[in-house]
Amino acid sequence: MNSQPYALAAVFGAGEVERLYSGLSVVVAAAADGERTAALVGFGALELLLDPDLARRAQEPEASPSLSWGGRETFGRSLGELRDTALDLDALDVYACSASVETMALTPGAVEERLAGVMSTPRFLRETAGARLIFV
Repeated sequence: MNSQPYALAAVFGAGEVERLYSGLSVVVAAAADGERTAALVGFGALELLLDPDLARRAQEPEASPSLSWGGRETFGRSLGELRDTALDLDALDVYACSASVETMALTPGAVEERLAGVMSTPRFLRETAGARLIFV
């Protein structure tokens, strides 16, 4: 485990593709710049993050109402790539919220295959103490 303290911590809860995109952009940019970053993803955001067909889902007009019809394809592809990048970056640890895993149709094993693990909000806040904290 990396002993360097986290510089940025993000809590994702919204199940909106445009908010997920914005939040992922921030944490990916920070991690790509070498800042140790952590994200706690719960409920609607966790459902989106684990969706194997996220790119298609993001292109649905009701999911991205502010985008033009032509822009939805680019947005969906970019969101899928951004999610994949976030999950691959060594400087970014993405955790599932334990309450979300317990109350959604998910198993800890299935979540841990894709993410860094399952963590409670209080533990996440202790682990990231001192980091800049954002809510998405």
